Amino acid sequence: MNKVGTIEAAMERIQDGATLLMGGFGVCGIPENLVRALQQRGTKNLTIVSNNAGVEGAGIGLLIENGQVRKMISSYIGENKVLEQKVIAGEIEVELNPQGTLAERVRAGGAGIPAFFTPTGVGTPVAEGKETRNFNGRDYLMETAIRGDVAFVKAYKADKHGNLVYRMTARNFNPVMATAADFVVAEVEEIVEAGQLDAEQIVTPSVFVDMVIKGERYDKRIEKRVNRQKSGAGI
Repeated sequence: MNKVGTIEAAMERIQDGATLLMGGFGVCGIPENLVRALQQRGTKNLTIVSNNAGVEGAGIGLLIENGQVRKMISSYIGENKVLEQKVIAGEIEVELNPQGTLAERVRAGGAGIPAFFTPTGVGTPVAEGKETRNFNGRDYLMETAIRGDVAFVKAYKADKHGNLVYRMTARNFNPVMATAADFVVAEVEEIVEAGQLDAEQIVTPSVFVDMVIKGERYDKRIEKRVNRQKSGAGI
């Protein structure tokens, strides 16, 4: 089955009020072209599930600045002053999760597991309103699974059937997000014919992917560049 589509067709899958799963880590390995297209489309009241909330002027930050996001479900929202201002003003709701808990909630959603128990967060504000059980003398919180209406993921390469190959840290959160949505759009840098990918390199099999689109422009920004003098310099 040829799953190659267009960004325009992908945008038709996102309705106002949708829950959108977004792969990547900050501005690393994110579906840049899909995000820009969604900003231009102006779809509103989105709940976005992503490890990070992007930065000002890039990634999910574009959608936040454009007033399209109603709620963020993340593990880290630093580096984004616009989001900070909107949270303080009550314009955006934020649900913070420990990073491992967020990853497992999405994984559970993809695996058909409604909930699971974890010791992370016991005795902290994370535990408020959640069921706690004791197993073998240790307390655990019950966390519920997360699923989305649509997932946007970024891979390096795909074949026309939708099998995906990632590069390096782009594997952070992209593969798991691809398992937990009703419709999955994969943005890639290169599309090849079926059978041309090394089967050992395929991380996300085509069964999880509904549409593949080829991105036209990649900025591949560094979220926070830090330079330091080499040890022993000048000696």
